[in-house]
Amino acid sequence: MKAVFRLFYYISILLTCVLAGVTFIGCLAGYISPYECMFASFVALFLPTLLLLNMGAVLYWAIRWRFWVFLPLLAVVANWGFLTRVIQLSNTASDLYVQTDSTASANYTQLVVATYNVDRFGSDHVARSCKEIASYMKTQEVDVMCFQEFGGNNDFTVDSIRTTLSEWTYSYIPIGSPNKDPLLQLAIFSRYPIRAQQLVTYPDSKNCSLWCDIDINGQVVRLFNNHLQTTAVSHNRRELEREFKIESGQGICRALSTLISGLRDNFKKRSVQANYLRHMVDVSPHPTLVCGDLNSLPSSYTYRQIIGTKLLDGFQTCGKGYMHTYRYLKRLLRIDYIFHTADFIGLEYFSPELEHSDHKPVLMRMKI
Repeated sequence: MKAVFRLFYYISILLTCVLAGVTFIGCLAGYISPYECMFASFVALFLPTLLLLNMGAVLYWAIRWRFWVFLPLLAVVANWGFLTRVIQLSNTASDLYVQTDSTASANYTQLVVATYNVDRFGSDHVARSCKEIASYMKTQEVDVMCFQEFGGNNDFTVDSIRTTLSEWTYSYIPIGSPNKDPLLQLAIFSRYPIRAQQLVTYPDSKNCSLWCDIDINGQVVRLFNNHLQTTAVSHNRRELEREFKIESGQGICRALSTLISGLRDNFKKRSVQANYLRHMVDVSPHPTLVCGDLNSLPSSYTYRQIIGTKLLDGFQTCGKGYMHTYRYLKRLLRIDYIFHTADFIGLEYFSPELEHSDHKPVLMRMKI
């Protein structure tokens, strides 16, 4: 029996070392392109789970009062940068703004921006989702709305959506080339005039981006709305659940293989898209906002590349609490964002629990 306990002890040490070693890679994954090291991309994807496992290891070794506790603890601390992008203990932005000189404050315009992957409004034929979203955005006094996976159906057309959202006078709803596969459509609705706009498509992808120059009381702001390469998480999750229900071992292996292969290809596509978006942001001549569904965690190369040196994460500047935007997979994923240049003063950043999509909307109040 003593030998069994000793074997378990050594196995525990080995597992702790492997777990901590893999988790350490997470703090570097954002700097490594999927074309250079695909393993780092997978570590970045599973980093929330890895950190939870390390916290479990910390608790285990702390109870046993062994010095091995420092290994998983160091792995967690090494990823502090990621943790601050999903957890903020306080928001002092509003208080700081209140303390500024009232005369200087009068020169600012308050702006509320929202981004929401609406999943085609759930293919709702009676417009309930769209109407409830419009009502909520109205109560929050949202000025600009960025939608991903936008679209109507035969009963509730895009013109009907425009009517429902008529309070936002200006809109841009681009369509792709009729000679190509349909895009996963984007849309922008704004209370302020849109002076210029452009659709940006990507090779071998239904995903896309767009930018608009919006005139906000004489100040032109360039806003990017993005839906980067889809992960197909929802589809593969349903497929895996179906195979588990019918207890098909062969089917489960096939579904997992398809999932891994798809993730690998999509990591590469998103990295190319992120590089191009980073270039567009860098050459923007105006104060810039970058919104949308990036299908990537804050630990990823995509996130790090887009942020670059020019943008700030709105959650880090004025958010509070724990932030996730994908409603499934144990609510561990933050993949929808609002980034901004230093021209904006963040006041509040939050993601309400609306149930019209597999994503949650993200809203940010700011001054410009």
